[in-house]
Amino acid sequence: MFSNLKYAMNTAPIIHFRDVTVYQNDTLILSNVTFDVKAGEFVYLIGKTGSGKSTLLKSLYGEVPLKSGSATIQGVDLLHLNRKKTLALRRNLGIIFQDFQLLTDRTVEDNLIFVLRATGWKKKSLINQRIDEVLKKVELSDKRKKMPHQLSGGEQQRCAIARALLNDPELIVADEPTGNLDPFTTEDIMKLLVDISQSGKTVVVATHDYEMMHKFPFRILRCDNQEVKELAPFKDE
Repeated sequence: MFSNLKYAMNTAPIIHFRDVTVYQNDTLILSNVTFDVKAGEFVYLIGKTGSGKSTLLKSLYGEVPLKSGSATIQGVDLLHLNRKKTLALRRNLGIIFQDFQLLTDRTVEDNLIFVLRATGWKKKSLINQRIDEVLKKVELSDKRKKMPHQLSGGEQQRCAIARALLNDPELIVADEPTGNLDPFTTEDIMKLLVDISQSGKTVVVATHDYEMMHKFPFRILRCDNQEVKELAPFKDE
């Protein structure tokens, strides 16, 4: 029902990990991590609190450095990142957080302008056009001048998703994106993420929400006992 394999077939992996060891400071978190994610795939990352899923996500955008094995994102070598390469990597990723991380003293529009300016956009007409496009995608066109505190939790997360889409990234990484939302809003946000994946983007979601994983069955990677294991997709009975 939610297959996106038409985008994933016969393409090089957008995420490639081979025998990677993941440390948080000097503490071993995960070892011998090996998996690929192809373009257009939707992948859940699950595991108990403290199992390493958030740390693994952070390694994808250079927040947690990797020291051994082989790991690339869109061909970028994660084991040999410097500041310049890390910034370039993050410009080509969309990152969504559980707590939204919006700038609370700026409107929705100004939150998006801030990101575009920071990533090299200069022409005002193009900035306005891109903001129009992403707000329409997340159904927030009428909230452009609102402050974050004037939005519901679901609307704030939609704004965060719009922010993640600004530079048209091929990969979206979401860490517990529905963790602070009610069940109805959670399903709404999940449908939006699935829609983004169906458009050809790669989406990796760390989550505890097994109900949503039954409703939207996709590939599952589980962090467990310092390993990353593949599970069969859940299916709604």
